[in-house]
Amino acid sequence: MRLAVYTDYTYMQDAEGVTGERAFVRFMVALAPEVEHLTLVGRLRPEPGRSHYALPPDVGFVGLPFYSSLTRPFAVIGSLGRSAVRFWRMLDDVDTVWLMGPYVHAVAFALLAAARGKRVYLGVRQDYPVYVHSRHPDRRWIHAAATVLERTFQTMARRWPVAVVGPDLARNYHRAKRVLTLTVSLVSDADLVAADAAVARTPATPMRVLTVGRLDREKNPLLLADAIAGLRARGVDARLDVVGDGPQRDALAARVAELGIDDAVALLGYVPIDGGLLELYRGADVFLHVSWTEGLPQVLFEAFAAGIPVVATDVGGVAAAVGDAALLVPAGDGDAAADAVRRVREEPGLRERLIRAGAARVREHTMEHEAQSLARFLAED
Repeated sequence: MRLAVYTDYTYMQDAEGVTGERAFVRFMVALAPEVEHLTLVGRLRPEPGRSHYALPPDVGFVGLPFYSSLTRPFAVIGSLGRSAVRFWRMLDDVDTVWLMGPYVHAVAFALLAAARGKRVYLGVRQDYPVYVHSRHPDRRWIHAAATVLERTFQTMARRWPVAVVGPDLARNYHRAKRVLTLTVSLVSDADLVAADAAVARTPATPMRVLTVGRLDREKNPLLLADAIAGLRARGVDARLDVVGDGPQRDALAARVAELGIDDAVALLGYVPIDGGLLELYRGADVFLHVSWTEGLPQVLFEAFAAGIPVVATDVGGVAAAVGDAALLVPAGDGDAAADAVRRVREEPGLRERLIRAGAARVREHTMEHEAQSLARFLAED
């Protein structure tokens, strides 16, 4: 199989090669050993430079015209013609395409690939209308556009198979021709921490709480400060490391200052998974995830792999995917989050159960396992 994968991601290029900005690039690259040749397709920044995740020399790349955001419709539509030309030319060298959406370019690329007689597969990582509404609550035209694109993709999935992330999205695409439910994992088999070793480790004082994710509105980052303040009010000495960046960073810093917990919260910015993030996971005592909306966050499986207990909001496909491997709390409830983290601290039996359940869960969903499952799906007629 000569496979091309399109995502609406930004890449950079310099004399050393091509790099991607999102960790999902690692998952796509993991498909390379499973196919004859892999080509990634995405927006290429016009200025030379490097980002976080390097593409191996044996992975091809097709750069599309750059636009800064999907919220700029004229720039998106303006890039479509030149993007279509480049994609059409690339189709000479591939026989199968996997198109992540629902985006305007993904819809156009599916039609072009079908016209060339190529095998078309779709991919969906999140409930797009829910995601857009959470991120842009006051921009109704964006809500309408997201709904149209989602329904278009659902209609297309009746003709072409679709791989979705998490059981919640699988239900959204139950009318599809074929559905593969994926867990996007960036954890290799070699990264797994043995459950016995994790259970035996003595929790630190003060307690080290870790959260990882983009600081966007839909991730509800301000609740992190409320949870840590709540832990202190409950007599728990806790420190929070926040890994990630985004438009809510300044608001989170302001909330931390307002609550007087500057000494307990460290905003670390973006840390690549192969550039120190795994070490942060392994040094934490509990992982806290407080999103308003999710498909299936890969960070939960990274925490499972590191052998740390997880507290997460019960949203999207989280509950169905993690089962009893995480302690789930209602979205937006800082008191519930603080109480759950305190329970992990004060109940050794609960801590051990969560660690062992997480270790068992992640063994079934390593990056290699999921890439092999996806490759088999893409090879089926």
